[in-house]
Amino acid sequence: MNIGKLAGTALIALAAIQLIPYGRDHQNPPVTSEPEWDSPGTRELFFQACKDCHSNETTWPWYSSVAPASWLAQVDVNIGRKKFNVSEWGREEKNEGDEAAGEVREGKMPPWFYLPAHPEAKLGDTEKEELVNGLVATFGDKKKEKTEKP
Repeated sequence: MNIGKLAGTALIALAAIQLIPYGRDHQNPPVTSEPEWDSPGTRELFFQACKDCHSNETTWPWYSSVAPASWLAQVDVNIGRKKFNVSEWGREEKNEGDEAAGEVREGKMPPWFYLPAHPEAKLGDTEKEELVNGLVATFGDKKKEKTEKP
């Protein structure tokens, strides 16, 4: 198959998948409650690096309306909100905040694939340390508690 046919087929496939009605919902439900942050600085750093997936205040970029990126964005936000959502604080199934500090400390959050399109979420070492300390003060640290138990 020559490059022209391959490119044409790829364009047709890309156009066709736009018809699949998933990943364009882009709802931001109302904020019902927030945790008591240990400081305004922790909240600010959290919203800088984490809010798109872990709150109901997601900023949906243009590419989140184009499949297949829209599918990936929707899945990531759905999973993030389900596990840990600071906009619906008090709902037990969304309160895995005690894992947040460990995830940031270990470099698992924000995920590597999120950072190229969201450079504001890339924290320097000092900011990362401040966020981890603030998350521990606000939510606790499940991973650290497990290692400290006899």
